[in-house]
Amino acid sequence: MKTTKKRTRIEWGFYIMAENQFYDLVIIGGGPAGLTAGIYAMRAALKTVLIEKAVPGGQMVMSDEVENYPGFEHISGIELSQKFAEHAQTYGLEIITNEIVQIRPGQKHHLVKLINGDVYKTHAVIIATGGSPKTLAIPGENDFYGKGVSYCGVCDGFFFRNKTVVVIGGGDSAAEEALYLAKLAKKVYMVHRRDELRAGMILQDRVKSEAKIEVLWHTICTAILAGSDGVNAVALKNVQDDKQWELPTDGVFIFIGFLPNNKLVPKGVKLNAEGYVITNEKCETSIPGIYAIGDLREKYARQIVVSASDGCIAALVAAHYVESRKATYV
Repeated sequence: MKTTKKRTRIEWGFYIMAENQFYDLVIIGGGPAGLTAGIYAMRAALKTVLIEKAVPGGQMVMSDEVENYPGFEHISGIELSQKFAEHAQTYGLEIITNEIVQIRPGQKHHLVKLINGDVYKTHAVIIATGGSPKTLAIPGENDFYGKGVSYCGVCDGFFFRNKTVVVIGGGDSAAEEALYLAKLAKKVYMVHRRDELRAGMILQDRVKSEAKIEVLWHTICTAILAGSDGVNAVALKNVQDDKQWELPTDGVFIFIGFLPNNKLVPKGVKLNAEGYVITNEKCETSIPGIYAIGDLREKYARQIVVSASDGCIAALVAAHYVESRKATYV
């Protein structure tokens, strides 16, 4: 197809530069799933661009220490993210720091619009936008975000050195963050509504053996309280006897799960009741040429190694799809 530098109006209502903006594959999201997809796409000789609105790594960046990724007994999330990105770039993967605002599926090709108005044509799209932390939706949570309320211990733990903090949650993330914060804070309270943690047994054993951590069982947080200097207490309630009290604290860290970042998922792609994209084992969505991987996809386990596996599968499947499209459309 002959290309030109002239801007051409298309039916979507904005302009697209034809030259150098037609890709075999556009990957949206630079976490472990997206970066692995980039590696395999480049190995398959696909003209590929990966677009990430923040730094590569996704949720990995927020992990102080990763101990369950094969080949690394101990590695920080930031370091592992860098290794993923560097590996992808050794194959010449184009990585752009920008934000996608819309994906429009098409019969001959798909269109991807960036926040700056640029539009890319592509045969295939891999959506790897991951998830975002769930919120408690209690008084004070939004008001004091960044003023004592945090969703990332690695990011904000430094500000609570030798102070008292509360960690809300009982899963792997909550346990990992509580253990990390125990290295910095003088006291860590874990608030959990059940009588046992949902974290893996190794993490549970570490939490129990850490003298700085105290778990408040059968307890929920009903409000976050603050003064002129920021957060100074949390309002708690025992779910068994309804006892209520206030616990003084300097900070609150919330780890109660994640919600899928499905805002960019086009209409016509099937979602489950929780908003995760439904795919088959090939990571194919209900729209041909559009794939969902990583924490955005409905699955049993949400781990770095599983996301990387998704990226591999989707890129290999996309490569076959792209070749078939090239044979059909020029």
